[in-house]
Amino acid sequence: MKKSFYDLNYFDLETVINQNNLNGSAAAVLFNWHYKKKENTQCLDNISKSSLAFFENNFDFSLPEIDIVQESNKDRTVKFLFKLRDNHKVETVLIPFNNKYSICLSSQVGCAMNCSFCFTGEQGLKRNLTASEIVGQFIQAWRWLAKNRTGEERILNIVFMGQGEPLHNFDAVKKACEIFLSQHGTSIGVQKITISTAGYIPGLKRWSQEIPGVNLALSLHSPFEEKRNELIPINKKYPLDEVLTYIDKIPLNKKQFITYEYILIKDFNDSSVE
Repeated sequence: MKKSFYDLNYFDLETVINQNNLNGSAAAVLFNWHYKKKENTQCLDNISKSSLAFFENNFDFSLPEIDIVQESNKDRTVKFLFKLRDNHKVETVLIPFNNKYSICLSSQVGCAMNCSFCFTGEQGLKRNLTASEIVGQFIQAWRWLAKNRTGEERILNIVFMGQGEPLHNFDAVKKACEIFLSQHGTSIGVQKITISTAGYIPGLKRWSQEIPGVNLALSLHSPFEEKRNELIPINKKYPLDEVLTYIDKIPLNKKQFITYEYILIKDFNDSSVE
C-alpha cells in the first residue's frame, strides 16, 4: 500500500527526495502545489519526469471524502462529515468570523476520555487519525469553500477541538501542525493554531519541546476535583493540580495563549450564590 504524501512534513519530503537521488527542488514545488495552491491534480510544473514518476508510483495523493455537508442559514457555519478509507467517519466544522474562517479539526475516531458531556466520548476510541487524515480535513474544507463560496477561501485559524483528545494522538497532531506551519505550504501562523486537551499529562510533558508556540486550551469545566472527576473521568488519573503544574511550566512566546474552556451546567457548575 502506498504511503500518503500528506503524511510527510517538509523535512520528511526532503529526506525522501535525497535518499532517492531526485532533484532537490521537488520538495518546494510539491509543497507549493498541494498545500499553497491546494491542487488535487498531479503537479506538472517545474518538476522533472523522474520525480513525477517516483511520486506517482510510491505515494498516494487521495484525501478523506466529504460524505455530508450541513450549512447553517443563520450564521453560515458549515459542518462536514468525512468518510475515511476504512469507512469510519469524523466531523469537521468551518466557523465564519470577520469574512474569514476558523476550522475545527478532529484528531481521532471516537475518544477514550469519556467526558460525560461529550457524545464522542460515548463511542469509545476506535482509532487515531493519521496526519494525512487531519491535514485532509483542512484541504477538503478549503476546496469546498473555493467551489461553493468563491472568494471566501480564508481559513486563518485552526482549532483541534473536534472528535478525539489531540494529545492522545500526539505524533500525528504534531506532524499535522508541522505541515500547517511550513512556509512552503499553508503557512498558518503559529499563534493561529490552538490544541484543546482534557488534561492528558503524557502529551503535556512533550508539549513545550515538540510543539512550541502553539496555543493550548484546557477543558476545565470545574476547579473542584469531585465535580471535575464526574465531568472528565481522566481527572482521576491525571488530577487538575498536576495538569496545572505542567501547564505552568510551558514557556509562552509572544502572542501565545493558554485558555480555559468551561461549559455552564445549571445547578452543577453554574448556580446563584447568595
